[in-house]
Amino acid sequence: MLGLVAGACAGYLIQADRAPTKLPSLSQPVIKQAKGEPEPLSAARDARLRTDGDLRKLLLKKPAGAEDAEWLTGTDGWLDQASYAESYEKPAGAFEHASDEEFRRAAVVGWETGGDSSVEIRLVQYRQEESLAAEESNSNNQYWAGRKSGTRSWALPGTRDGRAYVHSRPETKAGYLPVYDAEAYAWRGDVCLEIYVTGTKPVTKATIMRLAERQLERL
Repeated sequence: MLGLVAGACAGYLIQADRAPTKLPSLSQPVIKQAKGEPEPLSAARDARLRTDGDLRKLLLKKPAGAEDAEWLTGTDGWLDQASYAESYEKPAGAFEHASDEEFRRAAVVGWETGGDSSVEIRLVQYRQEESLAAEESNSNNQYWAGRKSGTRSWALPGTRDGRAYVHSRPETKAGYLPVYDAEAYAWRGDVCLEIYVTGTKPVTKATIMRLAERQLERL
């Protein structure tokens, strides 16, 4: 707080010592008003037109040689609110939280490669009648991802505050191979992007970043 106050005072003193800046003339050229109705944005420029359609078409396609993820929840690429909540450790609380955030719908895709690595990508859309829920959900996801021990993270290029996370400490369970994971989160408009990668070998930064960047290009 003291640093903030000191910085504000310093800024005031600098401004006070400067010579006054000459104001521009009040007389400005008149700009003619365009006639007719404005041309609507194309689907390529209006993200809302894309996300109001079939969200599943915006998801990355399963790579050649990859296998379908039999463990993937949902129906025909869609996750309803109950299915979305079931993916959390405490489904009841997750369902209530999704209701508070005005959950609208979610699309999901997943695949397995080589038998030792899996990918799941979700596009979660919110109604956003009361709040910027997609941004808030993104922030919440990042908070929990950053709390895991042995975690490194990087900003996702082209996003306001998207980030990718790699966890170097695996989850272990007696009788099973250790499981490593990585995550990525970002948001665009009313859609929050969630990416999860797991495997029996450490997930690299390049892997999660490449997936996130490719998916963001489609939003």
